[in-house]
Amino acid sequence: MAPLSEFPRPEAEDPGALAPEIRVPPPGPMSRAATDRLERVECPAHGSRRERRQRESETDMTPIVLASARGSNVYDVDGNRYVDLAAGFGSVSLGHGAPSLLRSIEAQASRLIQGLGDVYSADLKIALLERIAALHPGEGARVILTQSGSDAVTAAIKTAALATGRPGLVAFEGSYHGLGYAPLAGCGYRESFRAPFSAQLNPHVRFAPYAASPEQTASCLEALERCLAAGDVGAVLFEPILGRGGCVVPPDEFARGVSEIARRHGALVIADEVWTGLGRSGSMVRSAAIGMHADILCFGKALGGGMPISACVAPFEIMRAWAENGEVLHTSTHAGAPLACSAAIATLDSLRFRKLASRAREVGDTARAAIHEHLKGARGYCGVRGAGLMIGLELASGDVAQRAVRGLLERGYLVVSGGPRGETLTLTPPLSIPEELLVGVAPRLREVLER
Repeated sequence: MAPLSEFPRPEAEDPGALAPEIRVPPPGPMSRAATDRLERVECPAHGSRRERRQRESETDMTPIVLASARGSNVYDVDGNRYVDLAAGFGSVSLGHGAPSLLRSIEAQASRLIQGLGDVYSADLKIALLERIAALHPGEGARVILTQSGSDAVTAAIKTAALATGRPGLVAFEGSYHGLGYAPLAGCGYRESFRAPFSAQLNPHVRFAPYAASPEQTASCLEALERCLAAGDVGAVLFEPILGRGGCVVPPDEFARGVSEIARRHGALVIADEVWTGLGRSGSMVRSAAIGMHADILCFGKALGGGMPISACVAPFEIMRAWAENGEVLHTSTHAGAPLACSAAIATLDSLRFRKLASRAREVGDTARAAIHEHLKGARGYCGVRGAGLMIGLELASGDVAQRAVRGLLERGYLVVSGGPRGETLTLTPPLSIPEELLVGVAPRLREVLER
């Protein structure tokens, strides 16, 4: 195994942080031509969603097509430069083309791209497992490497079922944990995602309301208590901040109450840190930072710096259930692939050496305040929320938000929307983004809202 000194050292700053430059009104002719090709071969679900949003918002939803990226900037096939405030749905935490990440991937590509999974592990897989296990506050943590956030949550749900012997799962209204069948059953974000497959999903799932304010905490915890009363629930699946649900930050007392009630009823708490963890919300592990006891942690998105890799982590006393139930595994061909492991090691080391979690907390706090100052009183603006560099800008409706997404694209800012009605602009830029580049979106958004 390569010693730590041989792993590439992380860079000190964002290698690309330029203001927008729009040469051709987006989507330009190259993007339109590429989209025509795309829609002839891609699953029609995505095209139909664009058409629906176009009808509802009365705004052209033809997408741009990306060609390259650097730091906090992305470029489309027409040569337009954008400030990337989405960063691969929060996965590109170090910024596009981070030198330490590229060096690590390039070095590993010439050394060993694929291993033999759980039969003959690669040396880098072992080094990565040690780093990930150290993120869990419990003793003797063990790790299952997976390939996506949904995959990690699936592994966590399986782990809880094995450890408790209970099939029941409690999830929360507004939550999103991925679209694999196990987490899909606990998708409280949008019923339409679940409905066509309901007959094939876990029938032992209940939903509790998610507290968005201190005033809601007591009633939401009472509802959770009722969901657990039957004694058949093995796990409570919890997002420390609702991500796709609109960057809703619950009171710390609610999060701690969830874990206390779950433990009292013999259920394990699964903290879905796929979006909130690894610096995004201002700490490496959001649930631990707010004093919530979580039994099983799920990491993803940022873990690979853009490469597909994720993880499910729990103490040995919970994970030992995998060894006590005969031959039962959760693995796949590419789980723990050396190339992805090298990217994850470079990412975790950069996050630590560059103190990007604390930077996200500080920059996020000042940026949210500055953005609110720019936008307060603007037509259709309802407020800002979030933690770290996980920022939600609530607008009056989903239609307003879709027009805002489009208007910002025309001005060189890449954002996505979320929330139960699609009413929230979600900003999850690289953790290295300069504060002024992030705050620069606010006056442009005000222009869009008031035009």
